[in-house]
Amino acid sequence: MYRDLEGIRVVISGGAGLIGRAFTTACADAGACVVVADTDSTSGGPFTEELRRKTGSRYPVFHPCDITDTQSVREMIGFSMEKMGGIDALVNSAYPRNANFGKAFEEVTYADFCENISLHLGGYFNITREVAKTMMERKSGNIINMASIYGIAAPRFEIYEDTGMKNAVEYAATKGGILAMTRYLASYLGRYQIRVNAISPGGVENLQNPAFIKRYTERVVLGKRMASTEDITGVLLFLLSDASRYITGQNLVVDGGWTL
Repeated sequence: MYRDLEGIRVVISGGAGLIGRAFTTACADAGACVVVADTDSTSGGPFTEELRRKTGSRYPVFHPCDITDTQSVREMIGFSMEKMGGIDALVNSAYPRNANFGKAFEEVTYADFCENISLHLGGYFNITREVAKTMMERKSGNIINMASIYGIAAPRFEIYEDTGMKNAVEYAATKGGILAMTRYLASYLGRYQIRVNAISPGGVENLQNPAFIKRYTERVVLGKRMASTEDITGVLLFLLSDASRYITGQNLVVDGGWTL
């Protein structure tokens, strides 16, 4: 993996989640200074403590943060600035949603649709705006947004049949919006030498219904398997490193060829 992340100061929103933990671990292993910004204090704190013991480093550290709450975001930024002296990179991997998220299309209310887009897409906008202000002052920065293959391709609903699983319309709308916002911000913030890119993973295996896994993997070109978190962390480390210093406004699809 890339070892040139030594000393790079990274904030990972949602860093205590499934993919977020893999990101946090990979960045810490690569020598980065990491602040995990997550609403899950119960598991987030112990997770970062354990990782510090394993790495023998002062990082990662946890700070509670709700990306939909501007004051919460500003407090996290203040903590990060005090702890690390600045923020070189922001990784948006949080996944905020309300209790009704994931219903079938015809059951989704207008209020829930709007709220879930506001929480997820709006949350990414909120934390990015606040962190970008510090980067604009320094004229340097790197922002990476987690999108999805469902931001570029329609779901294949037959793979969900009789599995108890749903593919939420709010999710597709949000991830498509994240990709559009990524391009917008790359253009707008480029004058400040701030790079903005996105990662669009395919399905990550996480104890899903066996019938779903079988149908999904039948469409995968590479290895006939779902993605692992390790498949995605390599792309993240690349985007955080100087190896990608001339790349901005791009969406790197990590799906084993599922969307071909």
